[in-house]
Amino acid sequence: MSHAGTQRDALKVLVINCGSSSIKYGLFAMAPGHLLASGLLERIGEGVSLIRHRAENTQGEWVETRQEIEAPDHRAAFVHIAAILHRTFGFEAGDGPDAIGHRVVHGGEAFSASVAIDQTVIDTIRKLIPLAPLHNPANLTGIEACRDIFPAVPQVAVFDTAFHQTMPPHAFRYAVPEAWYRDHGIRRYGFHGSSHRYVASRAADYLLRPLEDLKLITLHLGNGASAAAIQYGRCIDTSMGFTPLEGLVMGTRCGDLDAAIPLYLEDVLGQSAGDLQEALNRDSGLKGLCGSNDLREVLAGEQGGDERARLALAIYCYRIRKYIGAYFVALDGLDALIFTGGVGENASLIRSRVCQGLEKLGIAIDQEANDRALEELGEIGRSGNSVRVLAVRTNEELQIARDTLAVLTD
Repeated sequence: MSHAGTQRDALKVLVINCGSSSIKYGLFAMAPGHLLASGLLERIGEGVSLIRHRAENTQGEWVETRQEIEAPDHRAAFVHIAAILHRTFGFEAGDGPDAIGHRVVHGGEAFSASVAIDQTVIDTIRKLIPLAPLHNPANLTGIEACRDIFPAVPQVAVFDTAFHQTMPPHAFRYAVPEAWYRDHGIRRYGFHGSSHRYVASRAADYLLRPLEDLKLITLHLGNGASAAAIQYGRCIDTSMGFTPLEGLVMGTRCGDLDAAIPLYLEDVLGQSAGDLQEALNRDSGLKGLCGSNDLREVLAGEQGGDERARLALAIYCYRIRKYIGAYFVALDGLDALIFTGGVGENASLIRSRVCQGLEKLGIAIDQEANDRALEELGEIGRSGNSVRVLAVRTNEELQIARDTLAVLTD
């Protein structure tokens, strides 16, 4: 597929993020990456499903519709999505957008970039299921359903892990027996790649400097959270590891943990590995420390005198500062620190606390700028400091759409 000039710009790309019981989607006009419609179909296979669809009308206003439907499986769900797109944009069954981009969580070492989907790609993603048993099966289901519903539409897989495949071995290898890596792929992979890549590119645009000239630390802070060290456009380290469990303290995930602790608890408490994995992924982090993974509730608790909430926030911010310091050294200096994700974009108090004590690294917050509501991008660092500090609203869906277009038009 090759298009040029206005043909390329006029293309419409559908972005799919398929979960085990839900499908998120967004339709983009790729000139200049304008969102035309988005939606969420929930409770697939649970009797009555719900689809929420938002689209821009001819007056430029966003209109949302909600509908209860029957979607016993993902194929039936995509039939409903296709019908909505047909009604809104004139897409036909078997026809549709110009391209479809799929978020795929894990590409292992097999994929260092986005790729056009063919049977070999599908088979490889299937082989990687053991590395992401909760995500890759659902991602595959979405790919196969879309190929069935839109057989004439080219499709692309965009991997969360691909951006981090530029890490050198000294950053991605663990100090474990060689056979674990060789035979089982035990290494750091990293996640949130589309978000880190998007905000790094936006920061470079804002700073009027080529990404290839910049040293950046990007902080994707949401219910899941990760940091990345980006040197001249290439990721050289990231905080998430073999799974999204490692690294920063998150909403319900513990982040960095002594590997002996689960083994100890398995013996002392008699819990299974599955029980411990559930606890570390869903009952730890902020939730484990103070009972809530909603940062707004944790901040309110601290304001109300809750000592557990105060400690949880102190641990949360301290862990982020540790990673900033480590990545400052790994990068041998820093041009900009970038906050993104639901917390990074909206929680000015967290941004301020994370940057406290980092003045010797050239990092300091301008409190007035930091307190202003973020639109798409804002500079929140103190003027005259050597490191620029930015808050950037991430757009992983747009990054996936751009990757999809790039794969199919190069």
